[in-house]
Amino acid sequence: MDSRLKTRLRVQAIIRQCETRAVPAMVVRKGDPDAGALLVKVNAFDSGCTVLTPVTDAGGRRGWMRGTGPQPVDEPTADAYIARQARYDEDLWVVEIESRDGWHPLEDDILAV
Repeated sequence: MDSRLKTRLRVQAIIRQCETRAVPAMVVRKGDPDAGALLVKVNAFDSGCTVLTPVTDAGGRRGWMRGTGPQPVDEPTADAYIARQARYDEDLWVVEIESRDGWHPLEDDILAV
């Protein structure tokens, strides 16, 4: 996703992509509408949660990494990760996607664990 887009527009695009597949997605924390950082929590219920955070690789390619590690974690662990990030960034946005199979619109943009 283009890093020059205002965060509000990036959030709207993610939610719209989810809506087209009838996957529930909601903003659970609003930050700065123009330049706030964005985390995406993918809640696969019994299979666990993954929190995705933006990253830029060594070649300058923008994408996402699994901030909570390579394997899904339980929801309290995911929420604790988000709370820690929010303590450092009051402008943080958080979008939660509820997908039993773990689908999310950022799958093709995962760059790192």
